Amino acid sequence: MAIGVHPGKKPVFEAAERKAMIEKASASIARAYKVKVEVVTFDGLVIVAARKSKATLLIRGLRDGTDFDYEMQMSGMNGEMAAAIQTIFIPATPATRHITGTLVRQIAAMGGDVSKFVPDFVAKKLAAQFAKKK
Repeated sequence: MAIGVHPGKKPVFEAAERKAMIEKASASIARAYKVKVEVVTFDGLVIVAARKSKATLLIRGLRDGTDFDYEMQMSGMNGEMAAAIQTIFIPATPATRHITGTLVRQIAAMGGDVSKFVPDFVAKKLAAQFAKKK
């Protein structure tokens, strides 16, 4: 899994902390399916990060048509710059389709309970982070 660090965005958590949370959240999946899950961060083009990791496939999640339109454009651009790196799309389940990072952050920032949308330990970290800002 790769976490892109976008200079124009101000995330709630720094990249290293997001990486640690993803590693913790994915550990049970890795154990259950006996697979290695590696989490990396990058701050440039995804295709450069993919090449560095020797990845040949990008897997992107889609919630709706807006995601699809954006991801198709990105896939096309990435394909022009790195034809050997393919992109596949996996649709979100109906039960998770409505969940967005933006909405989760907004709910958490206003003191709402986001434990239905993220792992419990992430919900606690969000609550603590936003409590600091008050």
